[in-house]
Amino acid sequence: MNIIDLTHSLEPGMPVYPGTPPPLFQELFSFADQGFRERQITLTTHTGTHLDVPSHILERGDDLDSFSVQHFAGPAAVISLNCSPTTRLAIGDLEAHLPSLRGCDFLLLSSGWSRYWGSEKYFTGYPVLSMEAASALAGLGLKGIGVDMISVDDPDAHDLPVHRIFLEKRIILVENLANLEQLPPVGFDFFCMPLKLSHSEASPVRAIAII
Repeated sequence: MNIIDLTHSLEPGMPVYPGTPPPLFQELFSFADQGFRERQITLTTHTGTHLDVPSHILERGDDLDSFSVQHFAGPAAVISLNCSPTTRLAIGDLEAHLPSLRGCDFLLLSSGWSRYWGSEKYFTGYPVLSMEAASALAGLGLKGIGVDMISVDDPDAHDLPVHRIFLEKRIILVENLANLEQLPPVGFDFFCMPLKLSHSEASPVRAIAII
């Protein structure tokens, strides 16, 4: 069994979505003073590698409590996006890969954008799905879509149309994945376990693949 970590570390100074506060790490107790260590961490639910559920942008959308733990695991496929930056992916760019999704619960889109993690370039220019392509994928009965980018939408798309297409179908979105280039096209299981947060619209996850 080979386990691949697909998660960025939570740490001081890490990238966050523009306009949201960075995580704060505070030492509450130290080994020198109290004989044990404990830290307080303050962060948003969309920090680092995380998943979105419908209540993120839908007023009456399901929150995290509405999903069973089984929804966050399953067989997966990865598509490598051999495209230039700022590309809007049409359904024709994905059609050759669609047969590999039979029997899969998750589709991971590998753009290679995680190599820019920690730089300003990470936040702009990444490829995104067209509305046509997103709608086609949303009809495949998937549990989730994962990307190695800050968002499934353009950075200036304030209405988040791609989010909306998937979340209206209860298809969770996993953003800021890492190491997708280490995965085979098919033949692995994907896990994106959230914190068990009550009435939440999102959660950081520890995402892994088991080959």
